[in-house]
Amino acid sequence: MKPCSPTQTPEVDKEALRRKYLAERDKRLRPEGQQQYLEADNEFADFYEADPHRPVTPREPLDTDIEVAVLGGGFAGLITAHRLQQAGVSDFRIIELGGDFGGVWYWNRYPGIQIDSDAYCYLPLLEETGFMPKEKFSHGDECYEHAQRIGKHFGFYDKALFHTLVRSLEWDEDIERWRLTTNRGDDIRARHLVMCQGPYNRPKLPGIPGITDFKGHTFHTARWDYDYTGGNLHGGLDRIADKRIAVIGTGASGVQAIPHLARGAEHVTVFQRTPSYIFERDNHPTDPEWVKTLRPGWRAERQRNFHNAAYAFYSPGEPDLICDGWTEVARNLAAKLDETNGWAALADPAKFLELREIEDYRAMQRLRDRVADIVSDTETAEKLKPYYRNLCKRPVFNDDYLPTFNRDNVTLVDVSETKGVERITEKGIIAHGVEYEVDCIVFASGFEITTSLERQFDIEPFAGRGGESLYEHWGKGFRTLHGIMAHGFPNHFATGFVQGGVTAATTLMYEQQADHIAYIIAQAQRRGATRVEPTAEAEEGWVQIIRAHSIDNSTFTTECTPGYYNSEGEPNGRSFLGDPFWGGFYVLEELLQAWRDAGDLEGLTLNT
Repeated sequence: MKPCSPTQTPEVDKEALRRKYLAERDKRLRPEGQQQYLEADNEFADFYEADPHRPVTPREPLDTDIEVAVLGGGFAGLITAHRLQQAGVSDFRIIELGGDFGGVWYWNRYPGIQIDSDAYCYLPLLEETGFMPKEKFSHGDECYEHAQRIGKHFGFYDKALFHTLVRSLEWDEDIERWRLTTNRGDDIRARHLVMCQGPYNRPKLPGIPGITDFKGHTFHTARWDYDYTGGNLHGGLDRIADKRIAVIGTGASGVQAIPHLARGAEHVTVFQRTPSYIFERDNHPTDPEWVKTLRPGWRAERQRNFHNAAYAFYSPGEPDLICDGWTEVARNLAAKLDETNGWAALADPAKFLELREIEDYRAMQRLRDRVADIVSDTETAEKLKPYYRNLCKRPVFNDDYLPTFNRDNVTLVDVSETKGVERITEKGIIAHGVEYEVDCIVFASGFEITTSLERQFDIEPFAGRGGESLYEHWGKGFRTLHGIMAHGFPNHFATGFVQGGVTAATTLMYEQQADHIAYIIAQAQRRGATRVEPTAEAEEGWVQIIRAHSIDNSTFTTECTPGYYNSEGEPNGRSFLGDPFWGGFYVLEELLQAWRDAGDLEGLTLNT
């Protein structure tokens, strides 16, 4: 891997930019917050449940008892299955809505799809399967193929129920099992339940008046219609040469798909409320000579280095192994501290945050300058400049998106002043009183990430002991033990951001949680326990630990431009991180490992 040098960034007037950021935020704030989006159900069910990739294989409904039901066949579910298998738990089924493993990478196959994170850190079970990503930023098909590889390598296909959607979950006290009903008519009784459904799978739609009036073609990027566009996820959209295409949404999926639409369509009109900030992708093949130098444990070292850059800070002399936009601010700050011998400043948190904030403003100004350098029309370039802090929105990496706006067949319509598109008609889209007639609308409007849990899971009822709803249990704030179990919900486990650790490599978070879940389930089996559940006191104790380590970043989030990172600017909106443990990801790892090493399952009650 090539050495990573600091990025040259311009000087800035921080206070002037802060005022600009707030003004731009206020233009986009909407009083309805998350409710501006529609659920992909009822008349929009095809945006969610229909599978454009693989036909449903008929099967008879199941009436069966199993030890563990793993809900979700994406990376979280596959990692959990691997850890269960390692722990000696073999009687489990993986229940997945899609027709194969992959989760977000099964459903999302829009043209241009790539990960926006270091593949060597993100793709799980690399050393275990002997696979090395072809590039730093894997394309979507490689991610999907890796999920299939994991399924084949560990024999998970024999344990999978594909094209199966869980409709209800209820704890049956008489048999001490969870009863699952599905869209396939199944009655599955599982001793243990592990929730691994990622919210990045369930699409949401903008609540634009008239959205059902349009007479042309529509689809969501998460359910791309190649029968209409032609081509595949690498491009070549050869069926839309005579089509006028509208795209609503300019987040990661929109940014990646729009260049391919522009190459294929007669005209593309992009409706943008908030511009993404676009780092250089500068993708490169994996260096085989670098691979030869790797030793067992290399990935864990790289993930820790990634974490230090994104959520903590480098130590003196620590190299930047990731070397991309995620680590730019930390890399530049470390270089400044080297130059000034200023590492002692890290001892003062306030001083450290001040120094990091300056580098944040400078990095974002560099990206705005990059827009001006690439986009030839100055008015269009100004609309494409992001005025908000780094990590207010998901970073996006792309080398083709900005040049696309130099094409004659691409129009950018900025709808920030009207806080979004005004209306959809039979023929097209109205913005600023002008109707743009189009043949097709592509919704690049994201997923149910920080909306209500009812919307994310779409499972009703979801009832634990005594019929208590999980939605009500968490309605006034998350309450868990170790971020994975809840009092009143026996044998129920969950992966995800709720009261767990936070690190830059999301799949590493799943690994940490799966290790803990598999340990508890295996211990319950070995001890002959039919039920394991945290006590109310243990749950409250964990809540207090979360609060003791909490960080007040409310100023940062409320000043951010509206988006799913801050629940669309809602005053009391739920963070997509789910009230996490801010004491440090690796501190949490040591805490959980010490709990397991003690072996007494402190805080849990077991019925035998």
